[in-house]
Amino acid sequence: MRIAIVGAGAWGTALASVAAHQHDVTLYARDPASVDRLRTERENRRYLAGVPLPPSLSFAPLASLPDARAELAVIATPIAGLRASCLALASGGCPDLVWVCKGFEEETNLLPHAVVEAVLPGAEGAVLSGPSFALEVAQGRPTALTAAARAPRLQDKVVAAFHGGAVRVYASADVTGVEVGGAVKNVLAIATGVADGLDLGLNARAALITRGLAEMMRLGEALGGRPETLMGLTGVGDLILTATGALSRNRQVGFALGQGAGLAEAVGQIGHVAEGVRCARSVRALAALHGVDMPITEVVCGILFEGLAPRAAVGLLLARSPRAE
Repeated sequence: MRIAIVGAGAWGTALASVAAHQHDVTLYARDPASVDRLRTERENRRYLAGVPLPPSLSFAPLASLPDARAELAVIATPIAGLRASCLALASGGCPDLVWVCKGFEEETNLLPHAVVEAVLPGAEGAVLSGPSFALEVAQGRPTALTAAARAPRLQDKVVAAFHGGAVRVYASADVTGVEVGGAVKNVLAIATGVADGLDLGLNARAALITRGLAEMMRLGEALGGRPETLMGLTGVGDLILTATGALSRNRQVGFALGQGAGLAEAVGQIGHVAEGVRCARSVRALAALHGVDMPITEVVCGILFEGLAPRAAVGLLLARSPRAE
């Protein structure tokens, strides 16, 4: 299969590395100088230092994407770049499309599939998601993902593209549920990072993950997702990984906030995008629109954007009236 992967960050590079063992894969980078370095060094030193890239993997500048002639196009940019990437693909005749970005578009509060549908009406698309740090995928460590698409044909195609070796890919028809899990878990990972930064203990972390999952499921069902999806790899699985893993950028941001850093300093320390910061307002807005109770998300937004002190946020959560689980 001929596969074009748009976005040479950590995740795009990791997926390209995995797929190149079985398919004809080209990784597209925005900067031509980056393309030259990737070709010469056979390593993405900025995002995946120390991980050699397969000899069969090709590289090309983003400007040449309309000539890709791929059978499958994978958008591996942050969600802020999803709309522009769709436009670039449209100019060359869009193949079957997969996106791996997680979150809501800030300006519109749209999930990724809704952004794609707005830019490419009638295009068939899929989301690939799950508990996965790019570095571990690139290193060949066992990973399980979910490919969700409405069309069974496309589910099968995405599974065929990435299933193999250390990567196991499951199929699903629940695009919305998969996307909601991938978005909300980042906000909740900031909350658990804050708790760890405050040294609140393992009990507090477990409580935040569990009650955070309840928030995720309430919003997911309100938006049309299935409960069983949110109890699977792309819901609770991704939440556990992102809330507890040392490689989690969202957890790192929360940890720095819990230790007293401001938002700009916390984000600057990681040097990469933390999608939970970008989509927290969207999650809160959608919860309000649908009448969904999300107190953890509320205090995360308060910490990020409204000057709420992390320890005061803990007090707000603990002071809530008792209720049945």
